[in-house]
Amino acid sequence: MSAKAADIKIAAKGLEKRYRSARGGEQIALTGVELAVPAGEFVCLVGPSGCGKTTLIKLMGGFETPTDGVLTIDGRPVTKPDPDHIMIFQDYGLFPWRTVLGNVLFGLEARGVPIDEARARAQEALQLVGLCAAAYKHPHEISGGMKQRVAIARALAVEPSVLFMDEPFAALDAFTRMRLQDELLGLWQAKGSTIVFVTHDLDEAIALGQRVVLMAANPGRIQRIIEIDMPHPRERTDSAFAAYRHELFAEFHLLHEE
Repeated sequence: MSAKAADIKIAAKGLEKRYRSARGGEQIALTGVELAVPAGEFVCLVGPSGCGKTTLIKLMGGFETPTDGVLTIDGRPVTKPDPDHIMIFQDYGLFPWRTVLGNVLFGLEARGVPIDEARARAQEALQLVGLCAAAYKHPHEISGGMKQRVAIARALAVEPSVLFMDEPFAALDAFTRMRLQDELLGLWQAKGSTIVFVTHDLDEAIALGQRVVLMAANPGRIQRIIEIDMPHPRERTDSAFAAYRHELFAEFHLLHEE
């Protein structure tokens, strides 16, 4: 996706992350990452285990700091987590003692939003994900798919400009996963947030992403970026979808042969 420099939301230049091993050596988790994500783009990161997908998204979210290179959001260096850039993990991160509504209210309360406004925004977010009827249930009373929707509603309620999602649907059954993919697309189209989405699932990446960033391991790096030139929603039985699937699978075979 081409974009003017002024439209770039997230920019990585020469990004590198190294870790010290227990024996005093170094492990290179990421090297030479060059990536520009325009504002409002939905981009998916895919690749084999050990390719640095999660490391890269943690760097973007401010949970890790780069060893070398430059990483900026809105032109400012990323140095720590930002309440305008929300991370959604696979494990939901819900407070078991709070209701569904209480969980969604949490981020708004932390920001000091007046209670009437906070409740209105929380209810709107629950309506967007279809959970108004479950507002007063606790996490142990709802399904895994519903818990993930609560996590998404909690993020949407604070109206972030960026959503980072690290394999958020990996633990869900196939039917629930596909339904939540469709819901996420609808929310993205309605809100216009920039989304960076990590997945192991090639079909999921093709269904969601405007671009798919294919990463390779040893050391972690960007191997190729593929633009998915299909309108949303995408039909998985479409010949164009199958062609992208074939292209990505072929790239994966080449990675495993290295």
